[in-house]
Amino acid sequence: MRNISDTAMWAAVFRGWESKRPDALFRDPYAERLAGERGARIAREIKFGSQHTWSWIARTYAFDQVIEEHVAQGTDMIINLAAGLDTRPFRMTLPPSLSWVEIDLPGILDYKQEILANERPSCSLERIKLDLGDVNARRDVFGELARMGKKVLIVSEGLVVYLSREEVASLATDLARPLSFRNWVLDLQSPALLRLMQKKMGPQLEKAGALLKFGPEEGPDFFVPFGWKPVRVQSMLHVASRTKRLPLLMRPFAFFPDKFPKKGKRPWGAMCLFART
Repeated sequence: MRNISDTAMWAAVFRGWESKRPDALFRDPYAERLAGERGARIAREIKFGSQHTWSWIARTYAFDQVIEEHVAQGTDMIINLAAGLDTRPFRMTLPPSLSWVEIDLPGILDYKQEILANERPSCSLERIKLDLGDVNARRDVFGELARMGKKVLIVSEGLVVYLSREEVASLATDLARPLSFRNWVLDLQSPALLRLMQKKMGPQLEKAGALLKFGPEEGPDFFVPFGWKPVRVQSMLHVASRTKRLPLLMRPFAFFPDKFPKKGKRPWGAMCLFART
């Protein structure tokens, strides 16, 4: 893994694997092409990720469900932060009137544009090359997009775990300012799961500058002071159990409560949907 953008190739590998199943929860015909040999090699080398494919698939499926629901309810713009190699504008059936905006670093967006150059998205698609760590630049972009969309859903899949508490708080505050930014869906880890991930995958990721940092003791309530209240929280364990993707040895853990464990003392990861307060 060369840099943090290579984690997008890694994620694409698992979407490709799921797509080949006869009972696939979703189909991404572009995933294998986008992952390439580098993505496949990363998946082989970071065995912990491949041993927990179910969590990656459950996350993608849960995000898909939220997106479909919000589009049906009149969302007119989706802003995908750290979009990486996500292909939802191509693989999902979306209304042509929907505006989909991808924001990420230039290198990964250029790579995706090259691979998908001959493909046509089902909705309006715009790509914005931006380092989200550039606070002033992102505020300008958020302000401009807020004037274009009336009912906006923010999507950030696989992003906040790589940020510090201060960086997440700053991003949450910036996203809460525009009145048109109504909802935000993200994935979240408990402190116990974060420590496990750091132990099992941290060394490989650190070499690429992709440090795993964020797993707040407050759980989803971390975001409340910054303008976001949790309205739906689904643990990946329970999503995987309901969709029959949980391995046999993991199934007893599905009897644990779906909600965030007290102070995050138990490994727990979830899809969290927030609404502006």
